[in-house]
Amino acid sequence: MYHVQNRKKGLEKLQSSKKEKVQKKLFSVIYGRTAILLLFVLVQFAAMFLGIYALADKWTYLYGVFMIIGFFVVIYIINSEENPAFKMTWILCIMALPLFGSIFYIYVKTQLGTRYIGKRLRVLREESSPYMQQDMGIISAMKESKLANKNLSYYLGKHLGFPTYGNTDMEFYPLGEDKFKALIRELKKAEHFIFMEYFIVEESYMWDEVRRILEDKVSEGVEVRFMYDGMCSISMLPYDYPKYLRSRGIQCKMFNPIRPILSTIQNNRDHRKICVIDGKVGFTGGINLGDEYINRKERFGHWKDTAIMLSGDAVRSLTVMFLNMWNVDERKSENYDRYVRPAKKIFDESLGYVLPYGDCPYDNENVGEEVYFHILNHAKDYVHIMTPYLILDNEMLTTLTRVAKSGIEVIIIMPHIPDKPYAFAVAKTYYKELIEAGVEIYEYTPGFVHAKIFVSDDDTATVGTINLDFRSLYLHFENGVFIYNNKVVADIEKDFQETLQKCQRVTLKEVRERSLKTKIEGQILRLFAPLM
Repeated sequence: MYHVQNRKKGLEKLQSSKKEKVQKKLFSVIYGRTAILLLFVLVQFAAMFLGIYALADKWTYLYGVFMIIGFFVVIYIINSEENPAFKMTWILCIMALPLFGSIFYIYVKTQLGTRYIGKRLRVLREESSPYMQQDMGIISAMKESKLANKNLSYYLGKHLGFPTYGNTDMEFYPLGEDKFKALIRELKKAEHFIFMEYFIVEESYMWDEVRRILEDKVSEGVEVRFMYDGMCSISMLPYDYPKYLRSRGIQCKMFNPIRPILSTIQNNRDHRKICVIDGKVGFTGGINLGDEYINRKERFGHWKDTAIMLSGDAVRSLTVMFLNMWNVDERKSENYDRYVRPAKKIFDESLGYVLPYGDCPYDNENVGEEVYFHILNHAKDYVHIMTPYLILDNEMLTTLTRVAKSGIEVIIIMPHIPDKPYAFAVAKTYYKELIEAGVEIYEYTPGFVHAKIFVSDDDTATVGTINLDFRSLYLHFENGVFIYNNKVVADIEKDFQETLQKCQRVTLKEVRERSLKTKIEGQILRLFAPLM
């Protein structure tokens, strides 16, 4: 009887605890910062709608005026430099909502914030250009090895300021746990400075371990700068978290803090993951600072991610990329000499060629997509891809299918357990066309793939933050590393093959037998693909 009563009390206590957690969560959703931000944005949308329709008594006159405005807006859109998919979405919006659509497009295109950041980044690129000069001897050596790669290096170096380096050793990490161990090891070695820039930082075991080391290093006199995207302030970190870290001696800022104002600048997130230590080593890849990335917390099954560490000359570019983003909202000049280590005079061909690059939504240069196109267009035997999302524009879809039809082996590994069901539904709308062209699609059955890699022909690869979707390719700040003839390419391909053994192949029969509901949902959502 005693045990029964105890058990009953235990169950009641557990139920009460669960009830409190649910109530607390509900309270945080209703009264939290996310809900308040959403409310303010909805109020602004409502005000725009009401402002237009308040003039309903002048409907005929107003409709005619907006039809004329819409006509000229559509002409402007057609002649703009935007991606055709974005043009189609905007034109569809204007056709469906001729009054609201035209006004909203004009509002979006006259944003001062995006213009300021774009202009500021151009100024910073000019200031840092002396530290991003190309060693033409490396270009000449690459030309002798592979002319096509020389052309890519010329484009990225001459027009965008991302030079190609030699003398760079690399380590590839096939899981977040592996990268985390290496990161902790290298952070503890820091003597002069640590720069960290991440998209997601969440209060977690992983971040606590990193933060403690950063605080220890500050006490030793090491300069620490830490920057994260403002999206974290919605639900992962308190809005005043930078102030807390500054009180611990860590220089910290949010990039593009979330504010309850309708603005396209809110759409341009800092999706980069960069860590630079003393200018000697640098990390990048898909791994953020949260426990799911090291499989300490399960969200979507096993989390498959990758990262890479650079040691040597190529770390220069990661250092400059970080400093340029850090100084977007600074007014004082940066002392680049203090942080950018000089490159070696002699080129060691045994380490191949390493080209770190960044992508910016304000320069009309789709760097990440161009690197992916380059690998696809110059492959001779195979191109192997890992990506969490597959939301393709016409150019990428055409290239993938053309390459596969040319007899090149193209394999794409996707998640089996998605983190965003709507994005996964859109991805599946591309499966039929890709598979019919000869592209092989596999899904990672243990869980979620967050890796972003291309590897080709045993000699070429890229690892970075860039997904195969519109947000990564056109809207976010991103970065990656193009690698040619470095031994790490073999490690990347080995990991791909080992991951493939844990995947199931998607067949054309499975695609055709999907339910009508699933097909319709995907096709409707595909109309809004440029927004995903």
